[in-house]
Amino acid sequence: MPLSEEEQRLLEQMEEALAAEDPKFASALRGASARSRHKKLTILAALGFAAGIALLMTGAVLAMTAIAVGGFVVMLGSAYVALSHGRHLRNADLPDNVRPISDGRQRSASARQSGFMNRMEDRWRRRRDDY
Repeated sequence: MPLSEEEQRLLEQMEEALAAEDPKFASALRGASARSRHKKLTILAALGFAAGIALLMTGAVLAMTAIAVGGFVVMLGSAYVALSHGRHLRNADLPDNVRPISDGRQRSASARQSGFMNRMEDRWRRRRDDY
């Protein structure tokens, strides 16, 4: 049976709190596969970009427009993959679906009125700040 929307939201908030409290532990639970996958894809994209440059130059030297255009397309695709996965490497301590918990000053009016969860988050922050 799938989780209800409320249960899914509570689970995500608990994951956020765990990741914010102890990123190394959260990373160990998640495993190193996410970071290593992003790193491998970034490296492969960089190699693809170099191959695209080689194809572009080969097409330009041999006056073969199709090869040059193909090299340019390979470069564009590789740059997109490298940038998108490189962005994930900067926040590798957090899973892809988790955002860091913001402090109370950045909350909207609707978030302030959330009641129970708001109180729980405030208690969690106070407990963290006391230690």
